Amino acid sequence: MKKLIAISLFVLSLQPLSAQTLEPKLYANAPVGVNVVLAGYGRTQGGIPENAALELEDPNLKINSAFLAYGRSFDLAGHNAKIDLLLVTSSLYGTADVAGVPRSRDVSGMGDTKVRFTYNLLGAPALSLQEFASYEQKTIVGVSIQTTIPTGQYDSSKLINIGTNRWAIKPALGISKRVGKFTFEFTADAEFYSANDDFLGAIKRKQDPIYSTQAHILYSFGRGVWMAVGTTYYWGGEYYNDGVETNDEMGNTRLGLTFAYPINKQHSIKVFGNSGINTRYGTDFDALSVAWQYTWAD
Repeated sequence: MKKLIAISLFVLSLQPLSAQTLEPKLYANAPVGVNVVLAGYGRTQGGIPENAALELEDPNLKINSAFLAYGRSFDLAGHNAKIDLLLVTSSLYGTADVAGVPRSRDVSGMGDTKVRFTYNLLGAPALSLQEFASYEQKTIVGVSIQTTIPTGQYDSSKLINIGTNRWAIKPALGISKRVGKFTFEFTADAEFYSANDDFLGAIKRKQDPIYSTQAHILYSFGRGVWMAVGTTYYWGGEYYNDGVETNDEMGNTRLGLTFAYPINKQHSIKVFGNSGINTRYGTDFDALSVAWQYTWAD
């Protein structure tokens, strides 16, 4: 049973939003050769930033997304490593006043693809399934790097799109400490963006990096059932339209909850949601997702 529970701990933290995402267990150890397929549905509703430079006011979006992901753990220089791939398709409906005129946007299509590599530097040795049965976590220190590939739907004649028409790279550092049935986690990251050379109105749009910290408290109920409460604070991300700053730097806090429940040896369900609790400027939204996970070992 411990071996089966060990597999269930390898839960991908996959949510379509980037700097605003809460991701518990990102650096959790897992047996070498474990594969995960995760499929789910998510709904996001709320505002995007108003932008005086573009005469945008009272924006509101509703996004329904289906996502499919694959992840695998492996041995790299004696340490646990993981790689995961996320594909998303979304349906978006939004309203806003543009230059005082009500406008709406209704579009569906693929989102941007995300690929992430995670490597645990300390406290998470590469172990076989048999060896992992006796593994007890203490302190784990890990790093990761995520790349966002601009594969999503994009129309330069529209202000709101599913894709971003730019590349992004996000390095991160995380620490995880287990004490009894509780696990305490802290992560810090920074996401850097290439320019969007084909923004609305033939504008070249750049964005400063978005910096983020997040903290989680997880509780294990046993037999692979766990729950996490987390919070994130993110700041930065000011836009520049043709080199002109827009004075829209973010500084926001969100709160999230995650619950994971294994159905049997290979199948489990994960439910996660998050909401803004303090928005100075930026995306103020509520999100709820549910995912099914299938796990197997080589």
